[in-house]
Amino acid sequence: MLQLYAGVRGPYLTVTLQNLAAATVNTARKKTPDAIYRQGTNGMSTYAKGMEAAFLAEYDNICALFPRDEWGRAFNLTCQGAISELARTLRELNLHIKSNLTTDCYLAYEIIEIMSGLSSSLDGRTGELKPSFAAALKPIRETGKSSLGELLEDTRRRISNLPTIPGDAAALPITSETMTRLQTMVDFLRPISSIMISIGDGGWKSTAASNASSDQIPSLKSFDVGADGKQIFAHYSADTIDTLLNALEAKAKPLLKGKPTLGVFIANNATVIDRMIRTSELQPLLSSRMDFIEKWRKSGSSLYTGAWREPSTHLLDVQYTNRGNRPPSGSAAAIDSAAILKGLSSKDKDAIKEKFRLFNASFDDLVAKHKSLSMEREVREMLGRQVQQMIEPLYGRFWDRYHEVDKGKGKYVKYDKGSISAVFLSLT
Repeated sequence: MLQLYAGVRGPYLTVTLQNLAAATVNTARKKTPDAIYRQGTNGMSTYAKGMEAAFLAEYDNICALFPRDEWGRAFNLTCQGAISELARTLRELNLHIKSNLTTDCYLAYEIIEIMSGLSSSLDGRTGELKPSFAAALKPIRETGKSSLGELLEDTRRRISNLPTIPGDAAALPITSETMTRLQTMVDFLRPISSIMISIGDGGWKSTAASNASSDQIPSLKSFDVGADGKQIFAHYSADTIDTLLNALEAKAKPLLKGKPTLGVFIANNATVIDRMIRTSELQPLLSSRMDFIEKWRKSGSSLYTGAWREPSTHLLDVQYTNRGNRPPSGSAAAIDSAAILKGLSSKDKDAIKEKFRLFNASFDDLVAKHKSLSMEREVREMLGRQVQQMIEPLYGRFWDRYHEVDKGKGKYVKYDKGSISAVFLSLT
C-alpha cells in the first residue's frame, strides 16, 4: 500500500511543483550581465512556500490513511520525487551563481536562508525530510561558503589585470563596486553570519572552509545575527577593504609618476570607501574600525604633501642675531622690509631674489599639478588645507621681510600675501 500510494501521489506532487521550479530558474536569468541580484527577485521563496503547503497537506493525508508507525516512511517515499526535482533546480541555480559569482552570490545566501527555514518548519511539523533537504542544498551551501574567499581573490585578480591606472589619480570603479558588494551583503546578514560562524573567523582566507562538511542543514538558531555574527562580518569587511587598498597600492606604484600622484590615488580610494561606509548600513558595523581607513588616507596625504617641502625650503633664510640689524620682534606689521634690505649686501639681496624666483617656479608647478589631478571633494579640501598650513605662514614671514627686494615691480615677488592666499583658496 505504501508503494502504491507513493507511486500515485509522488508524481502528482512533482508535477504540481514543476512550474514553481521552472519559475525559480527563469527568474534567476539575467537581463543585464552586470546587474547585482536584489533580494526577493528570485522565485525561490514562492517555490519553498508552495512546497511547504503541498508537503504538509500530503502529510495530513498520510496521517489519516496509515498507521502511526508508517507515517514517516510513507511521507519520505511520497516526497522524494519532488525533492529530487528541487535538488535538480538547486544544482541549476548553483551553476548560474558560480558563473556570476560577483553579482549573484547573494542569491546563494538567500536560498540558504529560505531552504533552512523550509527544512526547520517541516521538521518541526513532521520530524522528517531534514537530511533530504540538506543533501539538496549542499552544492549551494558550498558555493556560499567558498564565495567569501573567492570574492577576495577576484578583487586581487581584477586589480592585477588592470592595464593601467588613471594618470590623474582618480579613484577606480572597482573601489565603489567592492563597497557596493559589502553594502549589499548587509541585506543578507542572517545567512552570511550563519556561513561565517560555520567556517570560523578568518576561515575565508583558506580552502579549509570549502572542504568542511556541510551535510547538515543549518538550524534557524544559527541565523540569529548576534554579536559574533556581526563581528565576524565586520572582520571580513575590513579584510576586503584592506585587500582592496593593498592591491591598488601595489598596482599603482610602478604605473603612476611620482609619490604625489600615488598619494592622491590612495587618498581618493580611501575616501570613497570611508564615504560609502558612513552613508550605509555598514556604518554601525564598522564604526570601531574606521581608524585603519584613516591611516590609508593619511598615508596618501603624506606622500602628496612631501613634494611641497621643496618650495618651502626656498622660504628659509639665516638671521644673525649678533649683528647690528637684528630683526624686530612682534607682529609682522612691525617689520620694515626696506630697512631690513638696507642692511644686506648686494650678494645677499641677489640670494633673496633667487629664493623668490625658485619659490615661484616650484610653487606654480605644484599648483598646476594639483589642479590637473582628479580629487574627491574631501581629498581636495584636505590636501589644499594641509598645503596652505605648510606654505602660507612661511611665505607670509618671508614676504614681510623681503618683499621690497624688487620695489613692487613683481619681477621676483610674484605674490603678495593676499594673492597667494587666493591661490590656496583655489586649491580647495
